[in-house]
Amino acid sequence: MARTLLAIYPHSARRYDEMLADDEAVRPHWQKFVAHLDAVAPEEMHERLEFVDRRIQENGVTYNVYADPKGSDRPWALDPLPLIIPHDEWAEVSAAVAQRATLLNAILADLYGEQKLLSQGLLPPALVYGQHGYLWPCQGIKPPGGVWLHHYAVDLARSPDGRWWVIADRTQAPSGAGYALENRLIVSRVFPEMFRDLHVQHLADFFRDQQDGLAALAPLDGGEQPHVVLLTPGPYNETYFEHAYLARYLGYPLVEGQDLTVRGDTVFLKTLRGLKRVHVILRRQDDAFCDPLELRGDSALGIPGLINVARAGRVVIANALGSGMLASGALMGFLPAICRELLGEELAMPSVATWWCGEKPALEYVRENFDDLVIKPAYPSQRMDPVFGNELKGAARAELLQRIEARPHAYVAQEMIDLSQAPAWSRAHERRLLARPVGLRAYAVTTPDGYTVMPGGLARVATGANARIISMQRGGASKDAWVLTEGPVSEFTLLKPSLGVHEIVRAGANLTSRVVENLFWLGRYSERFDDSARMLRVALGRLVEAGGQKTPAVASALEMAELLKILPGPDEDGEVKEGSEHALLEAIYDPEQPGSLAGTIRSVMWSATHVRERLSLDHWHSLNRLQREQQAALKRHPTLTE
Repeated sequence: MARTLLAIYPHSARRYDEMLADDEAVRPHWQKFVAHLDAVAPEEMHERLEFVDRRIQENGVTYNVYADPKGSDRPWALDPLPLIIPHDEWAEVSAAVAQRATLLNAILADLYGEQKLLSQGLLPPALVYGQHGYLWPCQGIKPPGGVWLHHYAVDLARSPDGRWWVIADRTQAPSGAGYALENRLIVSRVFPEMFRDLHVQHLADFFRDQQDGLAALAPLDGGEQPHVVLLTPGPYNETYFEHAYLARYLGYPLVEGQDLTVRGDTVFLKTLRGLKRVHVILRRQDDAFCDPLELRGDSALGIPGLINVARAGRVVIANALGSGMLASGALMGFLPAICRELLGEELAMPSVATWWCGEKPALEYVRENFDDLVIKPAYPSQRMDPVFGNELKGAARAELLQRIEARPHAYVAQEMIDLSQAPAWSRAHERRLLARPVGLRAYAVTTPDGYTVMPGGLARVATGANARIISMQRGGASKDAWVLTEGPVSEFTLLKPSLGVHEIVRAGANLTSRVVENLFWLGRYSERFDDSARMLRVALGRLVEAGGQKTPAVASALEMAELLKILPGPDEDGEVKEGSEHALLEAIYDPEQPGSLAGTIRSVMWSATHVRERLSLDHWHSLNRLQREQQAALKRHPTLTE
């Protein structure tokens, strides 16, 4: 095999390389893929990269990065090269992730129940009660089936010796599973032959297990069928694309807090046909915002009385309220002993070495080894970026140490680790592989038989070769994670090959007033856009035929456009503005002008975003294309609205 791609691939002695062994030979599970990649012509690879960008743009895959000028329209970043994991290695990872999910579920049950861990000294009370994540109103609640943690995510990284370590637990409303699915649908089409020949495990079985697990826990009365909804904070959330995407894929209504109401000890969905009972709420909303009566009183996103329904055991909230407290990094150091106590076995996958500064011996260790540690907030509610001790000097170092001394319980220190690196395709060169730090977010969901783990997950890639932190909020990219299998690949899919009658016949059983209102305005704005476009085309046509002169035909067209509110009316002095051509161009491209096409397109997209899960992919593609073409025309000719 030619080494044209590998010849200049940077190998690092201090990092584990996912593709290359220590002797710089390609690892066995990567060999077929590297050989295929090396044989792809530059022109063909360029076309594949364009396919990735086009699919992300057409599908509207976005992720909002705070303070990014593109805001909620920032495209999702995807590297086309997958992270490949062999079957035998994944079997160990999967078992460890399932064990960890089981353990964390047992910890939640204890902390909101008997609290043996506190009485036996396995957890310091200050670590539990000292954070906002512990919800006192949830004390004593017993969720259906005794399951608190229905959906769990864990951030994994390799140490230089190749071992997987846990660097963070995600227990409140884990995100990323929908993005992992979208990555799979795109990358499997970029390398279809490799995806087939390498026997990559599919993801659909994982999501079916999630459906079955939630349905099995639903508290039903009589002959009821489980009714599951997906609760979202709304379009302003950074992962709203994923909320709409998963709602459509799983077949769940996407709802906001205003769509639900509590009557007695039951949650109902407000539909056109009246109230419909909700048995399961798959929430993507933080704990504190879910019930303004007993949690945050200023929340306009929650459902008043929701905790009371949870107390009565009449609804499954996935994950259960109060589960966010386990995202504290300070808990990691206590998990090995807790695992032996609650599960009677050793913790299969270690966490990165962690010291909670609330304990005096740990605080002393942090003082003495400050340069070798990463300082992080102890509680998820704290807003603080990780600080690398060896990067702080002088006054900044003294200030942080002083802050830790003043409030030691609020800080946790972790060992610095060099993340493993994986190949990424360079878009700045015609044909080159880059080495980038990579981490993996794995997912587990509850089923009647325990926890099942997604084969793969969301691989996250740092933008720089020497980055120590991988974060999508810091502009990182993603990869598809391919887990190979030695047996047959499951062909099950949740994607519908065709539509049935019940999917195209109008029905209002799950349509809320909010959805109906947005569908109504989507139709009205679309109709307004069509009428305005036709009127402006006539006016521009007459203006062109008249050579720019204001003939009677042009004047009549402009007057009609004014009557239809497409063009602004006369000034206060009663005279029509001069400059017919400029006025017509503004009516097309200026989004701030009332009645303009650009403004109407913005209104159409706003209404469509609120009902995205109700729209077909083709419909969304057409709306996206319309908006892109209008914006591209304005970029090419910025003087159109000046």
